[in-house]
Amino acid sequence: MRILRSLARRFLPRGARRRVVRYLAYPPVGSLDFGDLRVVDPISRGWGYDRGTPIDRHYIDAFLGAHAADIRGRALEVKDDAYLRRFGRDLESIDILLPRPGGAATVVADLSRLDELPDVAFDAFVCTQVLQMIPDLEGAIEGCRRLLRPGGTLLATVPCISRVENTPEDSGGDYWRFTLPSTRRLFGGVFGDENVHIEQYGNVLAAIAFLHGLAAEELSGDELAVNDPAFPVIVGIRARVAERGIR
Repeated sequence: MRILRSLARRFLPRGARRRVVRYLAYPPVGSLDFGDLRVVDPISRGWGYDRGTPIDRHYIDAFLGAHAADIRGRALEVKDDAYLRRFGRDLESIDILLPRPGGAATVVADLSRLDELPDVAFDAFVCTQVLQMIPDLEGAIEGCRRLLRPGGTLLATVPCISRVENTPEDSGGDYWRFTLPSTRRLFGGVFGDENVHIEQYGNVLAAIAFLHGLAAEELSGDELAVNDPAFPVIVGIRARVAERGIR
């Protein structure tokens, strides 16, 4: 079939080529059974929490687990300290960043306002699914770097294929989606290309399931483990401040 489609694309006129390729499509055009997914509303609007583990959180766990050795010393996390306590090693102290006073916040600052941030204070900064919510994205990445000591590491994740966080009725905003090239350019421009490592997680099945609000437990481990660069659910960024100090 693949050879026939290739020959059709190469040798037939456009109209005939389309008819042949459509005829040879598999599954045949019009025969696909969408089953429970043939709905215009998602199966769940709860990201997957109401069914198990959200698929993006499954990939975040994988990313942080792979880089757990970087979560050390004086460490900072946004909103709460769940990932620091789960993945941290040899922690000296834990701090929590929030933009407004409240909860367990020990650092109250807007990540994109450099004048509000402590300077070169932390060895590790875990920032998961946050940067898409900040209008001044480049300023926020500069803020991430400002927080870190020489030799310190940022572990960040950002969405690629994802539903929108906020509806028009909600406060705040959901401004950005990311790809491997965009994250490499953004973080490389601040930390230096040689200090940035980018990873992608997900595939078309995982992306469809995530958009529908299904849970990671509803896919197999083998299905979740496939990483297709054309369909990443999240992008993970490991960015390190060079030992020689801040540029």
